[in-house]
Amino acid sequence: MEIKDATLALSALGQATRLSVFRLLVEAGPEGRMAGDIAEALSLPGATLSFHLKELSAAGLIRGEQLGRCIRYSADFRRMADLIAFLTRNCCGGDSAQCAPVAGRKAEATAPPARARSIR
Repeated sequence: MEIKDATLALSALGQATRLSVFRLLVEAGPEGRMAGDIAEALSLPGATLSFHLKELSAAGLIRGEQLGRCIRYSADFRRMADLIAFLTRNCCGGDSAQCAPVAGRKAEATAPPARARSIR
């Protein structure tokens, strides 16, 4: 992925509604969700959702598949993986073991910082 493509993708995800739509589609997996289901799940008017879906599609982060009169949207997992790879390229000075996602790190990242005890 080139920096221009990464900038476009990050810009699309840098808006709260679009990020919510993308996360919903990631959760749905390869099967995706119908546009009406997305609108209902996020309490969005159709026109608003359409605008955000267009932006995510233009960034290459989602795909739409016409099914009769409806459209089913799904996340483009390859594009998402390319973006993550771009963001983590040369991470930790090339020692990828230091920055590889680990399930246990989630708890560490959300835990409050330990307080140092004062010795009197």
